[in-house]
Amino acid sequence: MDVNPLWIPIVAVVFGTAMVVAIVGIVHWYKARDKELQYHQDLRVREMEHQVKMRQLELELEKARQKNS
Repeated sequence: MDVNPLWIPIVAVVFGTAMVVAIVGIVHWYKARDKELQYHQDLRVREMEHQVKMRQLELELEKARQKNS
């Protein structure tokens, strides 16, 4: 099998470019996934805070009802 020496730099450039594109894509995906996880964590924290506030309001409402009875 005879390989044309002109193909070697072309193949190297193509594979080198593909490798760079793959690395940039993986890094971008990782950062996007990290942001998504952080967003979901913040959402859970806000939901828990909201539940605590709702429980406090329910207790205050119950106390007010007992005072009026």
